[in-house]
Amino acid sequence: MQEVFYENLGLVNKEFRTEYIRSFERFLDSGWFILGNNVKEFESKFAGYVGVNHCVGVGNGLDALTLALKACNFPIKSEVIVPSNTYIATILSIVECGLKPVLVEPDINTYNIDPALIETAITKNTRAIMPVHLYGKVSDMGKIGEISKKHDLKVIEDCAQAHGSKYKNKMAGSFGAFGCFSFYPSKNLGALGDGGAVTTNLEEFSNLIKMYRNYGSIVKYQNDLVGKNSRLDEIQAGFLLTKLKKLDCINDHKRKLAQIYFNNLKTDYILPQQHPDFFDTFHVFAVRHPKRDHLRAYLLENSIKTEIHYPIPPHKQKAMRGMLDERSYPISEEIHSTVISLPISYAHTETDIYHVVEVLNKF
Repeated sequence: MQEVFYENLGLVNKEFRTEYIRSFERFLDSGWFILGNNVKEFESKFAGYVGVNHCVGVGNGLDALTLALKACNFPIKSEVIVPSNTYIATILSIVECGLKPVLVEPDINTYNIDPALIETAITKNTRAIMPVHLYGKVSDMGKIGEISKKHDLKVIEDCAQAHGSKYKNKMAGSFGAFGCFSFYPSKNLGALGDGGAVTTNLEEFSNLIKMYRNYGSIVKYQNDLVGKNSRLDEIQAGFLLTKLKKLDCINDHKRKLAQIYFNNLKTDYILPQQHPDFFDTFHVFAVRHPKRDHLRAYLLENSIKTEIHYPIPPHKQKAMRGMLDERSYPISEEIHSTVISLPISYAHTETDIYHVVEVLNKF
């Protein structure tokens, strides 16, 4: 029986091994291990890739969101609008800054925040909208941009799953005041450990993030802000520079695998929405099925591994008790109870995916 892994990071990174070793040797020989030339070069090249003026490397995706919020300097208890079906890190960043997350339901077809529901959630305390480009699809930034301008709200993009994703040919991370990225190893642009970045067009914001990530300091031993230690590792920046050269190839490969699902899966499965305005990069290929748990067990019996992104909605997480409105979010709950992530790794072949389709169509 053919086995199909969900993700194999060893295989994903195998083709980069030689350049990784060269990068490590250059890093080791340099003797400069924190905020050196690798970080500077990656920040410059990733800013250019996203199409913004500035990029600041930080420790991880959660810190990217948290430091972006800190740079906004919102009053304590200010409200930030966020999708109700996001990964909990998005919400943790808001809570960590002493702000209030306000959940808004997603569009059942795109899984991203529904712009039609945002304005009803805006109050006198609302200061920002934090759209999450889930699974590699950019949110409807046209409508979100209009709403933010109308109500004078900051837009902070959670781009953790959207490296290279586009809306109307414009890159994720270039729409809002900030774009916040994670380089967790399983991302399309994944490091060999934790890493993150904040993108922005404003030099003032870039300088603030640089201070916050480094103990509140830009001048050595001079601390102007209450900051933290959240610096992109010099060694990880070197690995990311190697992989950034191939990011478009990685995305193209995953898009080809996605098209096999689109072209061949039977109609029992609710597939991701496709639209010409959106260039999706399929960090995750999420389908929905009313018998999700039975389906997942069936696939495992047939040696096909899957994931669920995510099994528990944020408002039902124990850690969030008392922090979120304790009401029902039926669209989010429907997604969380029916969604399943199918294999779609840079390490998968087209043969792998055709096999997965064959098994799925027998369910």
